[in-house]
Amino acid sequence: MARAKDLVIVESPAKAKTIEKYLGSGFKVRASMGHLRDLPKSKMGVDIENGFEPQYIPVKDKGELIRELKTEAKSAKTVYLATDPDREGEAISWHLKELLELPDEKARRVTFNEITKKVVTESIRQPRDIDRDLVDAQQARRILDRIVGYKLSPLLWKKVKKGLSAGRVQSVATRMVVDREEEIKNFVSEEYWLLDAVLSRGDGTAPFTARYFGKDGKKVELHNEDEVQTVIRETKDAAFTVDSVKRGEKQRSPAPPFITSTLQQEASRRLGMTPRRTMSIAQQLYEGVEISGHGSIGLITYMRTDSLRLSDEALFAAKDYITAHYGEAYYPGHPRRYKTKAGAQDAHEAIRPTDVQLTPELVRKDLTQEQYRLYRLIWGRFTASQMANAVYDNVTVDVLAAEHCFRASYSELKFPGYTAVYEEAKDEESAELSNPLPSLSEGERLDLEKMIPDQQFTQPPARYTEATLIRAMEEKGIGRPSTYAPTISTITAHDYVIKEGKYLRPTPLGEVVTGMMKEHFSDIVDLKFTNRMEEELDEIESGKAQWRAVLAEFYEGFEQEMTKAEEELEGVRLKVPDVLSDEVCEVCGRQMVVKKGKFGYFLACPGFPDCTFTKPIVVEMPGKCPKCGSKILKRTSKKGFVYYACERGTDCGFMTWDVPTKDFCPACGKTMFKHSGRGQLKPFCINESCPNFVPEDKRGYKKKPAAAKKTAAKKPAAKKTAAKKPAAKKTTKKEE
Repeated sequence: MARAKDLVIVESPAKAKTIEKYLGSGFKVRASMGHLRDLPKSKMGVDIENGFEPQYIPVKDKGELIRELKTEAKSAKTVYLATDPDREGEAISWHLKELLELPDEKARRVTFNEITKKVVTESIRQPRDIDRDLVDAQQARRILDRIVGYKLSPLLWKKVKKGLSAGRVQSVATRMVVDREEEIKNFVSEEYWLLDAVLSRGDGTAPFTARYFGKDGKKVELHNEDEVQTVIRETKDAAFTVDSVKRGEKQRSPAPPFITSTLQQEASRRLGMTPRRTMSIAQQLYEGVEISGHGSIGLITYMRTDSLRLSDEALFAAKDYITAHYGEAYYPGHPRRYKTKAGAQDAHEAIRPTDVQLTPELVRKDLTQEQYRLYRLIWGRFTASQMANAVYDNVTVDVLAAEHCFRASYSELKFPGYTAVYEEAKDEESAELSNPLPSLSEGERLDLEKMIPDQQFTQPPARYTEATLIRAMEEKGIGRPSTYAPTISTITAHDYVIKEGKYLRPTPLGEVVTGMMKEHFSDIVDLKFTNRMEEELDEIESGKAQWRAVLAEFYEGFEQEMTKAEEELEGVRLKVPDVLSDEVCEVCGRQMVVKKGKFGYFLACPGFPDCTFTKPIVVEMPGKCPKCGSKILKRTSKKGFVYYACERGTDCGFMTWDVPTKDFCPACGKTMFKHSGRGQLKPFCINESCPNFVPEDKRGYKKKPAAAKKTAAKKPAAKKTAAKKPAAKKTTKKEE
């Protein structure tokens, strides 16, 4: 009689396929497709009076999968619960155990920090019991968020607008964006001046620029034009003399490997990826990709982590790679170990490649463009983190004229070190002056060629980008690695915050809701209170606190706030102000306002219902129509898809899904386009009579059938709707 196969349950089919190959014929690997049991959507599902007892039910539409797993679990000798290695993964394993009615001795928990054969087989040999502290921490978070959402959201529906939602973390994130906008509005700009002296040696060498530093050895700020003119006047006939030349060597150390927050920040800065998209692509790299000569392999370690810890094996592998490919000088002589910040869970390693020998270029042909770009980022950051410092030659020159000091500095790379592989991107460029300097010596006389005064004004703090908001949330202890991406997605999806270019700006709706929350639910949107709640959840995880007691303490204050708010808001309806546009209603002449409908924003007459005139928000794109030379406009179809069409509409008939660019084809001179999507994609020419013409099947998607194109051509350009896009593959990750 054949031995019963052991059953391994993971979350995603991609992971199941990779792991089943590693474990061999004695194991059957199935995917749960995320949660199989959860709180009901139709009601709160938490018995507050009975110790916050959750009322879990099977997830809708997963009945057949549950029956199949029950049958397979019954015949298996051991069931290995191999869901993701975090709180939520632990909770999913516990739900599986309860749902499949598995006895303790049969249900064994295993986790994989990376999906490689070595780690998978070793983990299966060392199973453990389900960690109830981890489960309770996740359960407390779920119930806490359910109580806040299901109690607060109906109040928002009654007092502000139907369909709104409130959440413990999302409300705080929205407040941060609103508070930053208030800082910007209330900022009082102050005048200041920069003064640059263009100096030369008088021997034909290129002049250089030195910036005003101060007087009598002290730094002085120039606040107005009078002060600037005083300096110019006092130095006009004075001798400019080199007072000091300081040469030195400066070293820069590499950044640590990625954790979840820094990966999302860097992918946003460098690749233009949203945090949600970053985590989606990282999940694919973690779960396994078919690599030529290696089969299916997970390319990176688990991507939800706040730990900077690296395994000894990874450190030694990095050393071997660096010395072999760059030389001994590029290795610092010992492994670099980075200290994880206080409060981090340290359950996993930092995000790194599972095999540093699998370089981005080696696996590029097996990856999508997005997978390749993100893997290159992770691989480069990890490899650089183990390399030698970059070394710079620094020169600082002080030039004196009538006791006034002008300073010039220049830094030149002497030894690239880790920068040969990777350099961290910056949110803002430095405004410091840096230009090449001639070889100067102390006491040397210089000629003043000209003075350049420059009036400046202090600037308000910049609006948050997705990257800087994540950094601020991390610094203030708002949320955890698994919550950053969904939080930002939630506040933008609910129209509390909108993205303008790369910056996040609160909407009037977000400002009204935040104002109400600050007035009536100060604890919920208080950053320190939210931070303390995260710390209490961490204490539940470590076994230092009891989850029901934490919830009871929170609910006591929350219930009082709810009761008081309902009394104070009795009969009150908060109005969300309209956003005025520059457009005038063509029917009645009123100034039109911006509204949001099913398919995005549009302009509407504020006189509704007396006047029902609406019009789309027209966005003019760069370039010219390749058919008639008119403007190209960005439009949205009735199904919500973006396309680009000639401003002349049916008179011209040009439309395309490709994005117009500011570049012109060097061969035919017509506007070039790029494939719609994320990232810096290469422009191409769509003029069929041009030698540089790129056919549709070479632009990154399949060419439409001729019949479909013929049908599309008959429709008016301005009224075309997008052909239905291919359905996206179902994501298997629980976070998204």
